[in-house]
Amino acid sequence: MLTADLVNARRKKGELVLATLSDEGRARATELAAQVVSIVEAHVGRTRGEVDTALAAIDAGARDRRLKDGLVKLALDRCEMDADVSVDPAALRKALFERATQARRDAENVRAFDRAEIVGEIARAHGLEAAAVERAIFADLREAHELRRFEPTTPRALVAAWEHGQAQAVLLRAVSVTVEVTCRAAGAVRALFGRLKFLRLLFQITKGDEAGTFRIVIDGPFSLFDSVTKYGLQLALVLPALEACDRFRLEASVRWGKTRESLVFRLAGGAAAAASGELPLPSEVAALVASWNEARSGWKVAPSADVLDLPGVGVCVPDLVFEKNGARVHLEVMGYWSRDAVWRRVELVEKGLAERVLFAVSARLRVGEEALSDAHASALYVYKGQLSPRAIEERLDRLAARG
Repeated sequence: MLTADLVNARRKKGELVLATLSDEGRARATELAAQVVSIVEAHVGRTRGEVDTALAAIDAGARDRRLKDGLVKLALDRCEMDADVSVDPAALRKALFERATQARRDAENVRAFDRAEIVGEIARAHGLEAAAVERAIFADLREAHELRRFEPTTPRALVAAWEHGQAQAVLLRAVSVTVEVTCRAAGAVRALFGRLKFLRLLFQITKGDEAGTFRIVIDGPFSLFDSVTKYGLQLALVLPALEACDRFRLEASVRWGKTRESLVFRLAGGAAAAASGELPLPSEVAALVASWNEARSGWKVAPSADVLDLPGVGVCVPDLVFEKNGARVHLEVMGYWSRDAVWRRVELVEKGLAERVLFAVSARLRVGEEALSDAHASALYVYKGQLSPRAIEERLDRLAARG
């Protein structure tokens, strides 16, 4: 993924506008991409230092330097590089340096010290060739890592990834993101909301006036006190799910440049091909499903395909649905969310959400289970550490008994 410093953008009346490629610019970009791909392909089996040196030699000119750096970053992201672990470089280095130090002390003069002899001695002690020792002593350093594999791509595809990656990189500097989205297909709606939850983003959803329209407000990484980088990467990864909807309009408040200037970034699109395959459950939800004992509890569990909406108030997207003897209870896990998100769920229930929902809330959010009384069809489950199947089962039974 591109980083914010590799984005080609300009400021215009308080707005951040991405640079677009003209026909001539696209031709130059494709030519640069072809050079990058060719060099990386040719250096499979060689060191990272050699790859970096060859890529640095590409002449891009001042106006295309950032473009070239972006293409290089995306190409290297497709590489698998690692150190040779057949020998422990640190242990080999220690043995070699200790033997060299002792040899220098024992030598009558500097000329009497023979480096090749010391290397050969260490090589024989480790069952290696002298050349192998020379390669291995610094094999754990980044520049010495070997390019093991390069995931193939074409110059045009690399340029397309650069264009797409610019918008994602801008979102790394977002304070907040508001999206007006239209998803007429139920599957696309569920995929979008599932992506938001899987990426552990802090968001709230309200339904629009037209069928399949939603307004999503997402907290940006620059609204947080910590984990800014990780959260920013997660936010950037939601863009493909937005593009798979019929259409979307995004407006983000961003902090840009070294001075963190406050700017507005806008993006529109949609109707791209949706990613195939089922989106995996968040790790803590998947762990709960794996440990669930249906035979003992009587409750069948499955990923939820529902979007629960209370018109004019908000939308709830459960993770799982439990069924037993005709009773149906949803589970939404909110362990990584904010306290505000929990209170919005409480408000949703208090204003008339009819479905039974068990909201699992981390104790770190400092919200008590009594925030939702027994008079409601839904309840809060406050947990520490991991979700407890037995505690959830007890609460499912209590909710089912409320009728």
